[in-house]
Amino acid sequence: MIEVGIVGGSGYGAVELIRLLNQHKEVEIKYIFSHSKSGEAIKNTYPHLQNSIQAEFSSLDVKEVQCDLIFFATPSNVSKHFIPDLIERDIKVIDLSGDFRLKDPNVYKSFYGEQPAKQSVLNQAFYSLPEWSEVNENNQIIANPGCFPTSILLALHPLITDELIKLDSIIIDAKTGVSGAGRSLSQNVHYGEMNENLSAYKLGGHKHIPEIEQYLTNLSNTEVNVTFTPHLVPMTRGILSTIYIDLTKDYTEESLHALYKDMYKDKPFVRIRDLGDFPKTKEVLGSNYCDIGIYVDEKRNKAIIVSVIDNLVKGASGQAIQNLNKLYNFDEMEGLDLLPIYP
Repeated sequence: MIEVGIVGGSGYGAVELIRLLNQHKEVEIKYIFSHSKSGEAIKNTYPHLQNSIQAEFSSLDVKEVQCDLIFFATPSNVSKHFIPDLIERDIKVIDLSGDFRLKDPNVYKSFYGEQPAKQSVLNQAFYSLPEWSEVNENNQIIANPGCFPTSILLALHPLITDELIKLDSIIIDAKTGVSGAGRSLSQNVHYGEMNENLSAYKLGGHKHIPEIEQYLTNLSNTEVNVTFTPHLVPMTRGILSTIYIDLTKDYTEESLHALYKDMYKDKPFVRIRDLGDFPKTKEVLGSNYCDIGIYVDEKRNKAIIVSVIDNLVKGASGQAIQNLNKLYNFDEMEGLDLLPIYP
């Protein structure tokens, strides 16, 4: 049994960690940290937890905390101030924010608008998309992928490794629910602004662009740039990414589908849909699944890949627990073997 803490305990990512870890056989939640709500009963913020979580929020003191691992379910520009001292004390960290995803500090500064973590600490961070990353016990800092990148990289990985696409042809149209913006209030997620509305945002400047490009560049050993347009849709949870690519050679829809089925046959949280069947966000709601549908325009040698996830689970907390399971050599599905909620 390992003991964990959760920082950012009053946010959506943290409450999903609590929900999932509450049934994890190998983990005990020892701390739930929230600076803004320190001393308050957790059930006052989340009444649905009142029969399971009796504790209060507390403030993180890195000199006093005693546990095996800490999750940072915080906005960017928080975790980098605490993590160096925690790993000095041999406390492992899984960071759900963007502070340790990018290896180039100048890129971080450009897209996040903040000073990056020290390069020496960035170098220790291991970016882990768990289906394709080799996490091991020596990893002290795991950078959990962002929600958009998760849906996109799982869809693109097989095509890149088999050199099946023209790397300058990747166009991504992605749509997300409002919970991706977190729990803090802002005008664009106000009900009157969001309801019965659909909007594109942060074109060319979204902070997940360099994360996607960094992964694909490392995977292909060639610089990759993508065209990425995110949209905000009036729903609470879910991401649907539609990805358009040019194939490098003639490929039938059946053969591309067979490739995906083979590459993900041993990956329990990625489900490749039957030909002609394209996933919807509600079909993964509340689960750690990524569902992928495939279409090939054989006349024009183009493919369209549709990928859906729950942004708070596979795109954040569920994937973080999946990384924890790999880190400690637990069953990868421990705490995560949940069917989606429907309808």
